[in-house]
Amino acid sequence: MSDVLTPRHALTLRPEQPWFVLSAEQHYSVIASEHPAISHFYSFNVAQTASQTMAVPDGCVDILFDCNASSPTGRVCGTTLEARSAELISGHHYFGVRFVPGVIPDFLDLMAEEITDREFSFLDVIPGSRLALEQIVETPLFSRKIELFNRNFTPRLLRKSSASTPGVIQAIHQQRGNIRMEQLEALTGYSCRTLQRQFRQDTGMSPKAFSRIIRCQSALNTLHQHGSMTSSDLAFDLGFSDQSHFLREFKKLVSTTPLDYQRRIAQEIYDERIRYN
Repeated sequence: MSDVLTPRHALTLRPEQPWFVLSAEQHYSVIASEHPAISHFYSFNVAQTASQTMAVPDGCVDILFDCNASSPTGRVCGTTLEARSAELISGHHYFGVRFVPGVIPDFLDLMAEEITDREFSFLDVIPGSRLALEQIVETPLFSRKIELFNRNFTPRLLRKSSASTPGVIQAIHQQRGNIRMEQLEALTGYSCRTLQRQFRQDTGMSPKAFSRIIRCQSALNTLHQHGSMTSSDLAFDLGFSDQSHFLREFKKLVSTTPLDYQRRIAQEIYDERIRYN
């Protein structure tokens, strides 16, 4: 028995890549998607002064187009499992498609477990996509890029999943990542071994790794919504056993401490950088 994996299963957060936003020259534009398996589209120019950009775990597959006129490229990026460097070129314009956490687009010629923590050339893993790539990178309009992407790829987007996976994703989101395997077994009626096998087959990750990512993303969402918040309060809010555990996790996954992160987003006026179209 199988189902189609889409975010109708109660997603409660928007996956964020904060270091992309802070590397943008002036504005980082975002347009929500009408397709249930796509979180949003984004577009930005990398600032000439941008230093190393980090990618943080978000549970998402991204397709990232470098629209540089002389050397346009496309990359398919699986979620990272810890913070790591992302290759963005100063002065280049990028257009991105971020899928909902846990969704692996069906048009990719890859198994879910192949993509986690890895990147691939767009042309290598999407057969017959050269014309679409050329059209997307050549048009200057953000809305037109989205239109072209949707026309070429959304008819082949939804991949069948195991029967248990949508319920596991829903439960992890509802608990903001603070959930144990015994709870997932009780909620779904499946054994731990079956949940582990089916979830990894569908998403490329274990339920534990996915929960860890969603808890980190929940921390970022909370910091952006509520501004200044103590590490102890945030640790308690997200169900960590103690503050030191939360601090270690945050630094591994975001590459800095919560306090330094709050200072940075305040100094850079983070919210004013993002333009919702």
